Amino acid sequence: MEPPGTPREETRLPPGQYIPRGRPVIHYGRVPAFRADTWDLRFFGAVAAGQDQRLTWPEFAALPRTTLLADFHCVTKFSIMGNEWSGVAASTLLAAVPPADDVRHVMLWGEYGYSANVRRADFDACLFALELDEKPISAERGSPVRAVIPHLYAWKSVKWVRAIEYLTEDRRGFWEERGYHNVADPWREQRYSYQEEPGEGPP
Repeated sequence: MEPPGTPREETRLPPGQYIPRGRPVIHYGRVPAFRADTWDLRFFGAVAAGQDQRLTWPEFAALPRTTLLADFHCVTKFSIMGNEWSGVAASTLLAAVPPADDVRHVMLWGEYGYSANVRRADFDACLFALELDEKPISAERGSPVRAVIPHLYAWKSVKWVRAIEYLTEDRRGFWEERGYHNVADPWREQRYSYQEEPGEGPP
């Protein structure tokens, strides 16, 4: 029995979403292999230090971790409820490699050139997850590290993260260049670029 005040799953569903059986997996391209000896996380663009920086796998894996309990909303209309993610908070990375003062947007880069752009405020809420429900994330779900931004549609939660680009001006990522909405708020059903209001995307 649910404790008093516990929200039912239906009330947490954004408009147009449904709860599927199981946990569907969707991704673009093949699943990359992970090699700890060659993996790194690169920071470039408007870095406060004025030059590119990187964290090796041992350096990244040693960073403090936090846990996030959140629902997960795919633009294809399914939602997976109550996921427990564990990983490195964006605030930890921002402290390790600060951006320049005028950074307002961030591009998240995954393997094979996949990218997704987010506003700085959305990036601040990001978790770079290594575990899902107390188990290492599987390769098809983004191992070793995937971004998790639960208040946006899931294409913004980049799998197989390899780089963070600090931007002073917004720029569309992979799916945004192919007609997806620049912001991607599931509660406003921001699925496609034709829905964008003035100021919600770059020219």
